Amino acid sequence: MERGGGSGVWTGMSWGPIFGTVQSQPQSPSPSQRVPDQTIPNLVIPDVQSLQISEEKPQSTPLESKENRLMPIKRPDKGGKLTIRPITLLVNHFPVSFDRESTVLHYDVDIKPDTSASNRSAKKFIPKSDRRLIKDKLSSDDPTGFPQEKTAYDGEKNLFSAVTLSPGQFKVELSRGEEMKSRPYLFTYQFVNELKFSNLEDYVSGKLECIPRDVLQGMNLAMKENPLRHRINVGGRFYSKEFRVEDDLHCGSAAFRGFELSLMLTSQGLVLCLDYSVLALHKRLPVIDFLKEHVRNFLKVSDVKGLENEVASALEGLKVDVTHRVPPQKYMIAGLTRTITRDIKFILEDSEGNPPTKIGLVEYFREKYGKEIMYKDIPCLDLERENYVPMEFCTLVEGQRYPKEDLDDKKSRLLKDISMPPPEKRKTTICEMVRAKDGPCGEVAENFGIEVEKTMTKVSGRVIKPPNLKVGNGQSVTVDREKCQWNLSGKSVVEGKSLERWALIDFISFSKMNACTFIGNLRNRCKNLGIRVEEPVVCHFTGRLDFCSVTEIQKLLESVVSEAKGKCKGRLQLIVCVIPKNNPVRKYLKWVSETQIGVLTQCFCTDQYLANLALKINAKLGGSNVELIERLPGTEGEEHVMFIGADVNHPAARNVTCPSIAAVVATMNWPAANRYAARICPQDHRKEKILNFGNMCLDLVNTYARLNKTRPKKIVIFRDGVSEGQFDMVLNEELLDIKRAICTEDYHPTMTLVIAQKRHPTRLFLDNGGGASHNVPPGTVVDTTIVHPFEFDFYLCSHYGNIGTSKTTHYRVLWDENTFTSDELQKLIYHLCFTFARCTKPVSIVPPVYYADLVAFRGREYQEVVMEIQSRVSSSSSVSVASLDERFYKLHPDIKNEMFFI
Repeated sequence: MERGGGSGVWTGMSWGPIFGTVQSQPQSPSPSQRVPDQTIPNLVIPDVQSLQISEEKPQSTPLESKENRLMPIKRPDKGGKLTIRPITLLVNHFPVSFDRESTVLHYDVDIKPDTSASNRSAKKFIPKSDRRLIKDKLSSDDPTGFPQEKTAYDGEKNLFSAVTLSPGQFKVELSRGEEMKSRPYLFTYQFVNELKFSNLEDYVSGKLECIPRDVLQGMNLAMKENPLRHRINVGGRFYSKEFRVEDDLHCGSAAFRGFELSLMLTSQGLVLCLDYSVLALHKRLPVIDFLKEHVRNFLKVSDVKGLENEVASALEGLKVDVTHRVPPQKYMIAGLTRTITRDIKFILEDSEGNPPTKIGLVEYFREKYGKEIMYKDIPCLDLERENYVPMEFCTLVEGQRYPKEDLDDKKSRLLKDISMPPPEKRKTTICEMVRAKDGPCGEVAENFGIEVEKTMTKVSGRVIKPPNLKVGNGQSVTVDREKCQWNLSGKSVVEGKSLERWALIDFISFSKMNACTFIGNLRNRCKNLGIRVEEPVVCHFTGRLDFCSVTEIQKLLESVVSEAKGKCKGRLQLIVCVIPKNNPVRKYLKWVSETQIGVLTQCFCTDQYLANLALKINAKLGGSNVELIERLPGTEGEEHVMFIGADVNHPAARNVTCPSIAAVVATMNWPAANRYAARICPQDHRKEKILNFGNMCLDLVNTYARLNKTRPKKIVIFRDGVSEGQFDMVLNEELLDIKRAICTEDYHPTMTLVIAQKRHPTRLFLDNGGGASHNVPPGTVVDTTIVHPFEFDFYLCSHYGNIGTSKTTHYRVLWDENTFTSDELQKLIYHLCFTFARCTKPVSIVPPVYYADLVAFRGREYQEVVMEIQSRVSSSSSVSVASLDERFYKLHPDIKNEMFFI
């Protein structure tokens, strides 16, 4: 089979003629797949010192030559044609023009301290911010030989110039302040390559096979130079240095507005894609003013003494400028001094050779700086290496992130409202930022010969028809024309599973009367949906002290299961837990119940809707809520099809030790394709490649075969969370790993691999108003103009957006042995979005990816519990060995193939 120059057929032994004769032997199932699942009984924690985590990770053998590597397939046609109506859209893509004959010069940069005799103690690591200062100093020292406005620097190794530079090694003196010696650095750069702008046009027209990333990188940097010099740069986004009065969060932080930008090659050529962005940042405040806003009950300076723990916690790790020196210098706060300011004394070394003398900090500031310290009866700030400075002389450095989790509900809602403006407001703001003086279109971009059209791209889209849905008793359900939602009032689910043996645990001190009311309401709501629910066999009313640890939760659940066994025949089906909102008891419950006890749990907050709760319970029990009437496009015939979703959850940015969590889900039924099983596996910190992808998929295929007495003939894989730079890894490592694990001489299913990207900057706007939300309607597809010049991709908005501006999902098809047309795959994905189990509306991303994201997050909750267990067992290691041990994440056999994650 050959289509679009990019697909081949896996025969179990070799690739077809397109990729030569690279041989690959199928792998046998690992021993762990031939042994029945085991759990860790009674929370017995092994000796973490004796655990041995293998250094060997599963490796995919890369294809030897570049010519034999798998490449993303090309678009099979000129785009889809299915539509119930056309739609005209504006897109935040701004066409970029340039001189085809122009070039940009690429130089390699090396900056290191001058390690001469006078500077041997210089630090080897140079922060990116300092590297930029060094480059700017070189430009100011030699503006003719190294013109500031005609160069763009990434702060690391790459320098791009619009004019020829004279390579060499240059000594740059960077001043650190009036009292400190300037530090000498050696700035070396050498010519790498002359990059032709014509390569961009050649790639778009198909004359060039590989995307000219080096040219794009240089032009991208040129576009970012102007905002880099005038705005706050955080994570590649650029924010205004001032915040609006209405954006003040009144806790030492504010919502700062800005943008993200990137250059993209699309079917219409090179475009600038710019989107609106908002981030909570610390305000540039004197430290004492920050404490008055941030720390509760901090009203006056003397309150520092009574609130030392709260003050230290609020300040530790923040950067400050010290204002008693000229120019101000930046330091990081290590903590508070143990003594108050008036009692701090230190040894002062005399630069003229006189004997050292002991001096008080108050006296030193008076004599050295002519500053009288006002607040002598509070601690000072300890600014790295016992550098003590009074709080009154310290101001927070601008541009420091304020953790969203530290905001209360009211401030979180305000930040969310600012971050999610309606479409018309977002569109106007984006256009203003493109035209702004501190925006991307500055002098440097002009010197590189880059011109940007200041109006958005107009594109024709299509709205495709929603599917027909069926519910209980063979009835169809009407899908709303505007929102594509449906109502189950007066209708039942397709298949309601009876809940006969269940328990209720109350963690919020329900009265028994309230508990009876809740049980009665839940049973009635489930009955209306065709789900029979009996009275609970156990009702347990507990207090907060019962769930202060994992051990207590395990004892509680075991006692409830034991009590239930004495009252009914058969295994307990479900434990419904009424818990406070955002309470840590949830993660304890989930880890214990899903890895140790093997009983499904359903957590419930009192402000949840019972109808939604009923849908979740039915899905967990193995029921079916809603199904498609028609078969999914491209899957006609009797052959079984499996849909796989995969995602990796990484730890928070400030965490440098915890593992990443890989999750893979797969459908377990056909043709409804709405029942899923999941697998979880920890892996190395921030490793995006799923190391056990093949083995997890093999386990799921074997489970499918056991449940359905046949293996799927077609497999469609949806991969979430990867950027364009990782496509090659997904194709040539993950996909091959899956094929080697699954395919044998007598079994070689055809596979399609699709990347689902939600984190992209492209936004679609209606050209002429719209419905109540002014957002693009569900079913909107765009597969021309703004898409890749020739690869198989499209944008699909599958949900109704009633808050903010809808964000489409960008689907990128990397591999396709199932020969989908654009229409077939777009329709298939859109229809799948109606099968999500816990709501009565289409979701914004294809369910296999949505579920994989939920499972990966569940794995992150497991990891947090495992870390708590680890801290009790051993505190000798900063890295948890147990947190990488797969046994702690192994799902209990009784629930591993159920939708426990809903």
